[in-house]
Amino acid sequence: MKSHPPCSSKTPVRFRMPTAENLIPIRLDIENEGQRFKDSFTWNPTDPDSEVISFAKRTVKDLKLPPIFITQISQSIHSQLAEFRSYEGQEMHLKERIVPIKLDIRVNNTVLRDQFLWDISNLESDPEEFARTLCKDLDIEDLEVGPTIAVCIREQLFEIAIQGVASARESRVGKKGRRGAESFINSKMSSSSLDLVKLFGSKGSVVRKRKDWYLYEPIVDILSNEEAEALDAREVRNARLKKKLDEKEDSFQERS
Repeated sequence: MKSHPPCSSKTPVRFRMPTAENLIPIRLDIENEGQRFKDSFTWNPTDPDSEVISFAKRTVKDLKLPPIFITQISQSIHSQLAEFRSYEGQEMHLKERIVPIKLDIRVNNTVLRDQFLWDISNLESDPEEFARTLCKDLDIEDLEVGPTIAVCIREQLFEIAIQGVASARESRVGKKGRRGAESFINSKMSSSSLDLVKLFGSKGSVVRKRKDWYLYEPIVDILSNEEAEALDAREVRNARLKKKLDEKEDSFQERS
């Protein structure tokens, strides 16, 4: 494994995931012909694009999904890869060395909520190894939970890396340009699932007051099959409602 020197908060580096392996998070949520496919995993952006269609074909075959899912899975992966690659080669300025990470996930019957601090200056960090250790410490037996934790961490680190690109751009421009870049950062953060202010207030502190320790303890719940099925049904209803609302909005915009 290639060794990376520690990243200084004042020295820009080339855009990459701030982890030992430059793996990017991929999340799929596709519904068609009455069937829904959800999955999350990591992908090496240096792999040939031909691997995407091969992966989509294998997935559809293994899960016996309608053939149309091949195109939809491929398009979604390509879109997420394109977003990552659009930042490659640009400078990334990581202002904060320690950032908060929050987990709020459900995998099958396991629900996990946790929050902790992550050193993004350590380019040898390994979300996958951290996830395996966390599952072991919490006695989580479902083997699908670990990879989901790693993807969730990488998604948040990816957003931070994108903000780092805007920060590096800000440092290269004048006062007027800095105001514009700041607006870009604020806009990106407001639309991002990673809202640091909402999670930890205006200052993400490494110091945890004793009276607040209970806030940082991981919570693991094991749902009954009935509870899990009820949540699945609610997620499906919400997804379909959102799809209908999006279609109505698109139709309205086309008419206007």
